[in-house]
Amino acid sequence: MTRGNQRELARQKHAKKQGEMTKGKRNDDGLSAAARKQRDAEIMQQKQKKANEGGKEGPKSK
Repeated sequence: MTRGNQRELARQKHAKKQGEMTKGKRNDDGLSAAARKQRDAEIMQQKQKKANEGGKEGPKSK
């Protein structure tokens, strides 16, 4: 009799796991691959520019 309960618990555990796996995934934003790549490149350039500006304040010592 406990076998049915084990199956039900395993189903619930699996459903929860699948829900958590899809939680962090990026939603489809309607962009093509090329447009997404261009957008991501611009974001990375802005981050690099900000990092370079912050690094000019003083020399780093080890």
